[in-house]
Amino acid sequence: MSQAAIAARRPTLWRSIVMFLSIVGPGIITANADNDVGGILTYSQAGAQFGYSLLWLLVPVTVALVVVQEMCARMGAVTGKGLADLIRENFGVKVTFWCLLLFVCGDVGNTATEFAGVASSAPIFNRYLHFGNGEAFKIALVAAAALFVFLTVTRGSAKTIERVFFFFCFLYVAYIVSAVVVHPNWHDVLRQSIVPHFQASKAYILMIIAVVGTTISPWMQFYIQAAVVDKGVRKDDYAYSRVDVITGGVWTDVIAYFIIVSCAATIFLHNLHSAHPIAVADPGDVAVALQPIAGQFAALLFAVGLLNAAVFTASILPLSTAYYVCEAFGFERGLDHGFSEAPVFYGFYLALICIGAGVVIIPGAPLLGIIFYSQVFNGMLLPIVLVLMLLLINNKRLMGAWTNGRLFNAIAWATAVVVGLLTLTWTVQTVFPAVGA
Repeated sequence: MSQAAIAARRPTLWRSIVMFLSIVGPGIITANADNDVGGILTYSQAGAQFGYSLLWLLVPVTVALVVVQEMCARMGAVTGKGLADLIRENFGVKVTFWCLLLFVCGDVGNTATEFAGVASSAPIFNRYLHFGNGEAFKIALVAAAALFVFLTVTRGSAKTIERVFFFFCFLYVAYIVSAVVVHPNWHDVLRQSIVPHFQASKAYILMIIAVVGTTISPWMQFYIQAAVVDKGVRKDDYAYSRVDVITGGVWTDVIAYFIIVSCAATIFLHNLHSAHPIAVADPGDVAVALQPIAGQFAALLFAVGLLNAAVFTASILPLSTAYYVCEAFGFERGLDHGFSEAPVFYGFYLALICIGAGVVIIPGAPLLGIIFYSQVFNGMLLPIVLVLMLLLINNKRLMGAWTNGRLFNAIAWATAVVVGLLTLTWTVQTVFPAVGA
């Protein structure tokens, strides 16, 4: 290429870089926040209980995640409105109310899940830092995390908050390092990543629902669309936002992949060959279990990743809930507004944080049940939000030329139908235990 041609291309290339950097954020941040405490426990249990046999599931789940997130980002860029706004305008107040009631109930459990992760990490750090009273340290760490989350989001500007969130995204690398440190059988890992393996047992089906539910959570769709609208992304520059969404979806499932590998290569194999099986009752148990099998370094890395995920998603998840509740009922919202300008938005955010942290520090709180079944509940709610999204994005009056193509419709409808059928199967097996025997 001649020097003149190169010079002619520079402005376009420079503009593309600047535009991407100005738009990047919603896709990567939303997808990474999905690797929350519930996700870490779900992926850990998938590896601990079923070894590498569920790795294949992450391939179609990643495709579905990218398609679903792209649909929401595209609706935000084309309409300039959040998902809750569009649901209210197109399906009425009653449908909006009942949908949001279900989603808010789910998000209360999801927020409690994040603070349960903080509580689960406390004993591990206390072991290294020697703070003394374990219960007091757990309560102090949960309270400190809640305060940090609220002050970070309410006192910083939107740009500052986004930079903090990007830092959280980077810390997920700890899980990749942790998986490499345990020295898995990479030939076996690759084989089971490619060759699908399915069991008809109730436990396996429940795990699939939980994996799908924690990877494509309903709250994510509301958050990414609200974030795209807040960012001011419009359809003329949407190509950059699409790259952001794809990058985020792939990266988050790469992290999920290595979490499963870590637990399959250690806890699952240990349980197969040991008279003393290791139980995974909460995410902290994974780090504790890794120490005698894989060494102190792997355990500490897992614990750092857990605390990072807990604080990161405890910042974003209740923010998503506050966004869609305020969108649905017309209250002022957005991180560029002050507390006095958007009192309902920030008040709802604070309430969710207080409830989530408060539930966790209650003595005897069932942390495992809160964490795992909130992910199953996410999976059950997913078909509802997918159907609403598909009806919206294929509305030509709303989207014009930006409606879904056949491939995206096929993938999204298939995701909704498969998750719905799996949920129905699990329900039947629960009501009639002999079916899942």
